[in-house]
Amino acid sequence: MTREVRLTPVDEQNLEPLLSVAVAETEPDEVMPPVEAPAGWSQARRDAFREFHRANFGGLDGPTGNLMYAIVQDGDVVGMARLGRHAEPGTLETGMWLGKSTRGQGIGLIALRLLLAEAVDAGARRVVAETRADNLPALNLLSRCGAVLGGDGTAIRAEIRLGVNEDVAGAW
Repeated sequence: MTREVRLTPVDEQNLEPLLSVAVAETEPDEVMPPVEAPAGWSQARRDAFREFHRANFGGLDGPTGNLMYAIVQDGDVVGMARLGRHAEPGTLETGMWLGKSTRGQGIGLIALRLLLAEAVDAGARRVVAETRADNLPALNLLSRCGAVLGGDGTAIRAEIRLGVNEDVAGAW
């Protein structure tokens, strides 16, 4: 079965479907920064999720320096991937999550490859990510995309070098 997976910038049209999959298939701490709110997907956390994503509507050149994408599989929002400005010149940071029902199906690999192409288009020379050492699916995914992994046994930093010309890439 062939799956169509694409990335679409998060906007008002796909924000509610993104929130719906987050509520149905994730825990808040997996998909958004911590907030002072009752546990679980309380109304306060749902509102904070919306505001967090709206704050990033400006993209890489906006005030937060983040570009959030809805991961869309066969027309349905199934997760989120982001690119963000990083202090290191020519470097973008990434992060990603998928709803539980779509994990382990290869969607993350396709989404990461699409995200890396977006990073190249933005002029990045490398993409970095951080995860936990026990997050084996993420480590496998990053490795399959050519990441060099390093860390202290608890936290892992991944670096993926991209095939862009150093003289042409932006120097942010």
